[in-house]
Amino acid sequence: MCGLSGIFNLDGKPVSEAVLKNMTNQLKHRGPDGQGIYCEQNIGLGHQRLSILDLSENGRQPMSSKDGNWIIVFNGCIYNYQQLKLQLQEKSHQFISTGDTEVICEGLASEGPEFFKKMDGMFAIAAWHKPTKTLWLSRDRFGVKPLYYFQYKGTLLFASEIKAFLAHPEFKVKVNAQALNEYFTFQNLFSFKTLFDGVGMLPPANTVCVNTTIPLHHKSWWDYNFTEPDEKLSMNDCVEETKRLLDLAVKKQMVSDVPVGSYLSGGMDSGSLSVLASRKVQRLYTFTAGFEMSEVYGNEVGYDERLDAEITANFIKSEHYEQVLNAGDIKWSLPKVVWHLEDLKVGMSYPNYYISRLASKFVKVCLQGTGGDELFGGYPWRYYRVFKSLDQTEFFENYYGFWQRLVADQDKQNLFSSSIYREMDINVPRKIFERVFQFNPQLRYDTAEEHIQNSLYFESKTFLPGLLIVGDKLAMANGLEERFPFLDNDLVAFAQKIPVKYKLGNLENMKRIDENVAGNKRMQYGEYDDGKNVLRKAMKDILPERIINRKKQGFSSPDESWYRGENAAYVKELLLGKDIACHEYINPSFIQNIIHEHCDKRINHRLLIWSFLCFEWWCRIFLKGERI
Repeated sequence: MCGLSGIFNLDGKPVSEAVLKNMTNQLKHRGPDGQGIYCEQNIGLGHQRLSILDLSENGRQPMSSKDGNWIIVFNGCIYNYQQLKLQLQEKSHQFISTGDTEVICEGLASEGPEFFKKMDGMFAIAAWHKPTKTLWLSRDRFGVKPLYYFQYKGTLLFASEIKAFLAHPEFKVKVNAQALNEYFTFQNLFSFKTLFDGVGMLPPANTVCVNTTIPLHHKSWWDYNFTEPDEKLSMNDCVEETKRLLDLAVKKQMVSDVPVGSYLSGGMDSGSLSVLASRKVQRLYTFTAGFEMSEVYGNEVGYDERLDAEITANFIKSEHYEQVLNAGDIKWSLPKVVWHLEDLKVGMSYPNYYISRLASKFVKVCLQGTGGDELFGGYPWRYYRVFKSLDQTEFFENYYGFWQRLVADQDKQNLFSSSIYREMDINVPRKIFERVFQFNPQLRYDTAEEHIQNSLYFESKTFLPGLLIVGDKLAMANGLEERFPFLDNDLVAFAQKIPVKYKLGNLENMKRIDENVAGNKRMQYGEYDDGKNVLRKAMKDILPERIINRKKQGFSSPDESWYRGENAAYVKELLLGKDIACHEYINPSFIQNIIHEHCDKRINHRLLIWSFLCFEWWCRIFLKGERI
């Protein structure tokens, strides 16, 4: 809920309240229910409110602790705030509100920044400690809520979205060449740089403090750990505890003073959440996006999930709403999507914009199934690429090859224009990739189980945060708060303890496959869809059998077909016409070759074409100042 912004003039100059208000105004879509500003000498905090808990004036931000020592702005929701409130009341702290923001204020007054570690929820927080004139910035352990910062000479800017910085006179947009290299390798940024030169994102589970004598310094206070599975657990133990903790997580994350709904695809993750949530309200709102399929062919013919979603909706008797997207929806929405995403992430996401817009017409809070795959092993075709690696070197080689989702390093000189290529170190993406693993010295590379544990760790640290940022930005674009019950502290802690053999049902069979036999490797990569075995067993008495047995499918539009058919003209117009903004950075001949290979059905380049389209609009909006 909400959006925050701030200015800290480290050189002691007073903050301009007018500039701070302009920065905060850029975030009105995140919080249309009110604005709050705090300015005192060289510190300024701004807040746009989306009222979810305590709708009264008592919930307004910026908010001060009772002793006056802490002033905070906060974006998110703390699900265990009522338990924390009771603990603080036992220490004689008084409360006038019924929300979670005041609990954070009093928790900081009681325990200082160590209190962040006690919070079970999603948050981005800026906290000003008046006695020491120190600013603390902190972000939740999974990276649900974004927090960006930009430091220029004596000024530190921070905000929920980069667009707030556009309103500050010292901020100028320039492309970060290394981040561009990273994005066109992974279709994501693993390094917490951004495409905006000089702008960084605070990593998940990080707290920084800064004042006029202490430079900005990151401190990580939590990390995933898949390396210590509890081998004493039986499959039944894992099934029952998963069922219990997921139900409890849904209950916790439905805390709200406004209506809560649930996204509902045809899959097991969102279906599980919807069924559990439906038992806790009189009638649940559910929302599905489908696709017009008359011009769709090949593997994409099954992308419309409405039928399976309707089966679950009927099963729980929810108040169910659907939106059907067609090929023309990308042209209308793409500029808006890029404006709200700012820092480009992962794959085709404009359906997320539409489904959150639909949900926002009925609710302010919506449950989302992200996280289930990363915790319970939902991508077996990825793990089986590396589980027979002999050692760390081979593991890195195999896995890095897979995660070059867009353009391989050896093709970068053809991809980028000569001027931007000269600014890059082409070896940086590989170094960034390996650094993710080096962050955790406990990782081992000797057994199949360890290789898969490492894959789960990597995806939780990289792919998952990308999905979460896309979810946050495009939902908040419509004034909607998404919540992620699979990312509950207790559930995550237990899921990390579940042995790999219970998550992947065919692991032992896969170990016996001889890859030298013709066809076996193809079967290994393509035919096994045995992930989330524990979760399937936990939900088998809760969901319809058809949904439990359904193969894994992501929420994706049929753009392979549409780029070759109904949207081919739009793709060429945007990327191959005159005065194309991205041609300053991307060779037009490379783009042309990619489009021709795709349209001729030689190679499916839908991910790369999407990234080209997004980057073109990024250049138009943020570099050229084109209005949307």
